[in-house]
Amino acid sequence: QDQLVESGGGSVQAGGSLRLSCTASRYIITNQCMGWFRQTPGKEREGLAAISTGDTWTYYADSVKGRFTISKDRAKTTLYLQMNTLKPEDTAMYYCAAQNRDVCTGASRPAEYQYWGQGTQVTVSS
Repeated sequence: QDQLVESGGGSVQAGGSLRLSCTASRYIITNQCMGWFRQTPGKEREGLAAISTGDTWTYYADSVKGRFTISKDRAKTTLYLQMNTLKPEDTAMYYCAAQNRDVCTGASRPAEYQYWGQGTQVTVSS
C-alpha cells in the first residue's frame, strides 16, 4: 500500500496549534524519507519539513523553524507535523509526501518525492 492519507487540518486562530497526521504503510514510514509541504492557490508547493528513515536527521524551512516539528509514530504507521504559534500566512493546503529512497535527497523539492497524500486544509485567522 503506497497510499498516504492526511488528517488534522482545520480552522484556528493566530497563535494556536494544530497537529497534522499522515497515515501510510509501515514500509514507507520506516524505510523512506518523508516530508510535509504546503501550497496556496497560484503559488508553488513549499517544502516545510522532512525526516530521515532513522529519525536522526530532520530538515525545516526557515518559515517554520522553531514553530513546527516533524515526527513519526512507527507503531501506528503515522507521520506527524506539530504546528505551534500559527500565523495567518500559514493558511494553505498541507500535504505529506514520501521519497522512493531511504536517504533524504533534496528535502524541500517536490520533484524529489514520488508519493503524495490528497492534502488537508489549514486556515489560520487573525
